[in-house]
Order: sequence, then structure tokens, then C-alpha cells
Amino acid sequence: MKKLFGTDGIRGIAGQSPLDAATIYAIGLALAHHLGTAPRVLLGMDTRESGEWIAATLTAGLCAGGASVESAGVITTPAIAFLTHTHGFSAGVVISASHNPWQDNGIKVFGPDGYKLADAIELAIEDEIFRQLAASTTPPQQTKPPAVNDADRADYVRFLLAAVPGLSLDGKCIVVDCANGAASTVAPQLFAELNANGGGEAIITHASPDGRNINESCGALHPSVVAAEVVAHKASLGITFDGDADRALFADEHGSVVNGDAVLLLAARDLQARGLLANDTVVATTMSNMGLEAALKRSGIQMLRANVGDKYVLEQMIATGAALGGEQSGHIIFTGRSTTGDGLLTALLLLDIVHRSGKSLSELVADLKVFPQVIVNVKVREKRPLEGIPAVASAIRAAEVELADSGRVVIRYSGTEALARVMIEAESEPLMRHHADTIADAIRAELGV
Repeated sequence: MKKLFGTDGIRGIAGQSPLDAATIYAIGLALAHHLGTAPRVLLGMDTRESGEWIAATLTAGLCAGGASVESAGVITTPAIAFLTHTHGFSAGVVISASHNPWQDNGIKVFGPDGYKLADAIELAIEDEIFRQLAASTTPPQQTKPPAVNDADRADYVRFLLAAVPGLSLDGKCIVVDCANGAASTVAPQLFAELNANGGGEAIITHASPDGRNINESCGALHPSVVAAEVVAHKASLGITFDGDADRALFADEHGSVVNGDAVLLLAARDLQARGLLANDTVVATTMSNMGLEAALKRSGIQMLRANVGDKYVLEQMIATGAALGGEQSGHIIFTGRSTTGDGLLTALLLLDIVHRSGKSLSELVADLKVFPQVIVNVKVREKRPLEGIPAVASAIRAAEVELADSGRVVIRYSGTEALARVMIEAESEPLMRHHADTIADAIRAELGV
């Protein structure tokens, strides 16, 4: 069982284990050793103030292990995945904690094919990390990150634009919320080029990172912010990214939030209409709403559910040959176009669907009738198996029995934070809230901070 890697890399509070200097240096050494002889590693990061020293320490470990390191600087996670594969790097590493607060950071690793590492590989790297730590390998006192190659960002923007040839803003006004994160370095250039011929307007917001304002009252964690800005500017739609821009959420022209489930629906129907939806199948997760499943079924589309985490969605997509998959949170994967969730790519493809349809975003998702759903996050001090805690197990069983075929109960630990997530979905909102609160209270009583 992995101890360092979660569902999206290694994550924690910057400066504390497992993101203390000794462990970061050991991670660099272990990764370099795993990659073989003279590997080349591409490094990127989001806008957190801890990014620079983590990059420097990680680079020192990688170089000590025999690797050479190139930096793309502040750039999105999917950009590193794309550049790693297309430029022939042995691995790509992103220093980011995605949607977490600024005090946190993380280390994500992509293989030479641009895909996130398999669990077995992460476990093997973990074993080496612990061996290095046991040997008390000391990181150098003074290190600095490698120089930044700005050409990498330009290559990524060209890739994005090539995915939607001929697309323009088509006279529309859109609002783009960069979450004061990695999208801040890419989105302004991308949308300026998209609107090079004029006729539209892209209002870029929250693109002034200061190292501590990433995800702060903005971005995909707070989609109501961009929704309100759409209304204020009388815009056609809004786009909002998380800290490393591997996911995106949207707002329609009325200021209603359009989440990943809705994006999956309209993308699936568009691909199906063009004969590009392999096996008429979409892969979602256990968190996707039953309303999505029903809407897809009306269009003759099967929905499969994977474990939460875009890497697990992708695994099931590959296993079943599906061309589309994603998460309610906004990670959307189009196989053949990307190897991971890419918020900027998703945004362009959605704009393209809206343009070709001649309809508004609200019209395209109008028949998605969602079941009432609530998610309660409970901070926990440890992640004990919930089925082994009698009070919690009893509360979960009671919810499952009463809701039966009229709802769903999904209880899981976050793979990136010290949280237990209680998700209840039901036709009856009072029942939904009752069972969510009951289960959350039981977890809080046994494991709460």
C-alpha cells in the first residue's frame, strides 16, 4: 500500500514531511534512479511561493541521481504532460497542489508517454525514497532551480490552437478566471491569439499571482465567482480553472454553473453525432450525478463509473476503448487529444461545440436534470477503514437501506487531503441531508480533528 503517493502525486504542507527538504531530495534521487541511464526530466510548477525552493531541491536530487533537468517555469500540469511526450523527455514533474490552499504543495510525475505513473511504479519509487531517507542522504545547503525555457509554453499554446483550427471568439464576450494559478501564464496568450482577428472579447480575471493567492476566492473551487462576472459583463459564458489548470468549470450566459457532468453530456452527444464516440461509452466516476447517467441513456450512451481520480478514469477508458471520460469536478479527458485532464483544452473544445451548434451553453445542457446531491467534507486525523468503525458503518448501512434505488451513498477518503468525503444523492432532499449529516457526525466523532 502506497504511503507517499495519493491519487494525484505526493502532496502536503510545504516544508513538512513529505515535502521537507530531505524527502524532496530523496524523491529526486529515487526518480532519477528509476528512469535509468542519463534521463532527461522536464520540470514545471504552479504559482505557490514554495515552488522555487522545492524545484531547486528536487533538481539537486535528480542531478545527483544522474538526470539532466529542464524547466518550463510556471506552466499548467497538462502542458508538462504534453511537452514530456512530444519532446522526448524521460519524465515530466509538476510542482503543484492543484486546488489546495497556498500553504500546500505537491509533486506529480508523468512518464515518457505523457501519462501519470501506474500505482506499481509509484510504489517502487516509494521504496527507493524510504531507502534514501534511511541512509540519511543530506540535500545540499544551497541550490537553485534550472533556467526556464520559455519556448516550451509557446509550443503548448500552438498545440492547443491546433486542436480547434479556425476557432475564434465569434463576436462573443467570455470571462476567464485563472485562479491566480498556472493558467495565468498561458490563458492570456492563448485567448489573445484566439481573438487575433478581433470581433470578440476575453476578460481575463484572477491572473495576478503573488505566491499566496492561488485558489483564494476564485477559480474552479469558487465557480460562483466567474458566474457572477458573466452576469455583470453580460458575457456569453465563463471559464474557470483550478490552480494547475488540469480541470475547468463553466458558467452559462445566465450565470448558472456548468460542472464536469454537464460538459461530459454535451461532449458525448457531440462526439456521438460525428461518429467519434467509441462504443457509445463514457467513463465517469462514483461522484457523477445519476442525472448524467439518465441523460446519456436517453441518447443511447452507456456510462461506466471509475474510482475518483483522473488517472483511474483514464485507466478504465483505455481498458474499454472509450474516447471520453471525466469527473464532476471538471477533469475531462479526450483520448487521442490528451493524456490527462486539460482545462484549457476542454475550454477550447467546449467553445467549439457551442460555435458549431449555434446554441447557447444553457440550451445545450437544458435537459440535464440532476438529483439533489450533497458532499460533506470532514477533516480527519487519520484514515482508518470506515467499515471497521461500528458507528460509521451502521450510519452508512442505514442510508443505503433507506435510499435503495432512489439514491446513492459514496463515502471515501480524499486521495490528496486529510478529509473524508460524504456524498449522498437522492430524490428526496430532506433524506439526503439527514443521512449526509448523520454519517458525517459519526466520522467526526471517531476521527475528527
